[in-house]
Amino acid sequence: MKLEGVADIPEGCAAIQRDLGEEKQMEKQMDLPLTGADMENEPEKNEADQNEVTSEISESPESVSLGDASAEKATEGSDTDLEVEDPQKAFVGTTGTRLYLEACKLMEVVPVSYFIQNMAKSYIDLNHYGLGPKGVKAIAITLMSNETVTHLELEDNCMLAEGAICIAEMLQENCTLQELNISNNHLDTAGAKAIANLLLDNASFLHTILLSGNNFGEESALYFSEALMKNFQVKELDLSHNEFSEKGGHLLGEMLGSNSKLEILDLSWNYLRRKGAVALGKGLRGNSALKILNLSWNGIGNEGANALADVLKVNDVLVHLDISNNQIDNEGAKKLCRGLEANEKLRILKMAGNTLTTEGATALVLSIRKNSKSMMEEINISNVLVNKTFIKLLDLMYQIRPELNVIYGEVEGYIIAKPEQHPNPMKIIQNYLKEHNLQLWDFFRKIDEEGNMKIPVAAFRRAMMQHPSIPMDRIQIGELVHKLDRNRTGVVDYRAAPSLALPPFPPSRGRSALTSGSFPTFPGWSFASGRKNCAHTDTHTPRETKNPEHKTKKGLRAGKRLVETPEGPARPRTAAEGTGLPRAQRHDIVRRSGKATMRAAL
Repeated sequence: MKLEGVADIPEGCAAIQRDLGEEKQMEKQMDLPLTGADMENEPEKNEADQNEVTSEISESPESVSLGDASAEKATEGSDTDLEVEDPQKAFVGTTGTRLYLEACKLMEVVPVSYFIQNMAKSYIDLNHYGLGPKGVKAIAITLMSNETVTHLELEDNCMLAEGAICIAEMLQENCTLQELNISNNHLDTAGAKAIANLLLDNASFLHTILLSGNNFGEESALYFSEALMKNFQVKELDLSHNEFSEKGGHLLGEMLGSNSKLEILDLSWNYLRRKGAVALGKGLRGNSALKILNLSWNGIGNEGANALADVLKVNDVLVHLDISNNQIDNEGAKKLCRGLEANEKLRILKMAGNTLTTEGATALVLSIRKNSKSMMEEINISNVLVNKTFIKLLDLMYQIRPELNVIYGEVEGYIIAKPEQHPNPMKIIQNYLKEHNLQLWDFFRKIDEEGNMKIPVAAFRRAMMQHPSIPMDRIQIGELVHKLDRNRTGVVDYRAAPSLALPPFPPSRGRSALTSGSFPTFPGWSFASGRKNCAHTDTHTPRETKNPEHKTKKGLRAGKRLVETPEGPARPRTAAEGTGLPRAQRHDIVRRSGKATMRAAL
């Protein structure tokens, strides 16, 4: 396979790899001391070598060939010291760099140092580097025979269709790259055709390809539809932020009806509308592979919700459905509920940004309550303003299905009224551990049935709700899950749980806490003043916290010195402390000593 615009490179990768041994031998010879005769003949030798290299380049009739044949020819009969090294490391460390620099010279682009430094790694992030078509060509030439990079990020590099064609040609030769992101590169229809032809031939090992924001329209949808009907490699495809309309929905729906490998499909921010969603739903009814579908921001409306309800009645594979911001109202939500009452696989339903009210939210929760075989774990209706009746329904539902998490908006009446305060859930767990003489690690191990140090959020919610000795309500468990799964991965990784316990010293050290006397005490910690410094002592004497000098800003001025105490290490004390003088006189001494210190400094 030849890349366009690369035919002038002399013998390509194979020639460069074959010449490495000679270069290393020359470097070894350069380290030896030169005799007088050698020094006299050195300019002549250099000139002769340059003429020889120039003649080889001009006489070479071959074009660049970076495939398997040239690679085998380069390795057969080689006497270089590359034979004693790992061929993969030798290529990446030396040949790959040399090949990339030669390609950059040919394309007249500046080499990317980050790419050279990370060529031996499996993950390379070149997002937002402004490479352009020529810069991408140089990288494609280099990666043709690369055997280490498995994940390549090239988002927002303005590669255009020309760069996409080079990437597609590279992928026909490369056998290690598995994940590719070329989003936001203005590929247009020509770029879509190049990528689709690659997928049609199953010529690559890609299982994840991200193509968001590339101006793909109806013609591009035709290319992808035909390619994915016969492709058995790609499992994740991102076509979001493109221009697929109702016709594109028909084409992609036909593809879903016959594709048996695609598991994740993102079609958000397109123009599928109602008819496109209906056509897509027809294909989903017979699909047996797709697990995650994102249709947000497509304007599918109530008609699209009704089509998806028919899908949920028969589909037993889909576990994640996102239909946020799609102009679905209470009527559309009730239509969708008919599918939820029969579905046994869906776990996550996202409907935020639709025009729902408490009526539609209540219908969704009741549909899950009616379905005893439902696997629902999360319903996201974060923009819906609910009432106290809905909250009571959730509390009742939580007793039956503790794994269900409903994300809603504000509660009516709580905007003015102060919401009810709940005890810190981590504090409750700490009290339980203290009473039973347990460690936090042991507590989570009892919940972890598989023993892999990770607990699914649904299982964690169920275990916490059913724990007989830890009284927590729905809100407290939700707060605990938020702390343990900050990135919303759906998994509680309790290896980080010890860091969520109360800190070994107070988190706040403001003056108000000291003056109010509400500062919590911790073993081995005490505060010598209201300043944000703390001294480690073995005892906590009342004099240190009740001394007014330690609570006022005047006591924080200059004039403090470190004094070694018999109780522990040094702590900051004022020059007047311990003299027995009245408070006003001590402050006057501190003020004068501070002025004297300033004069000495000036």
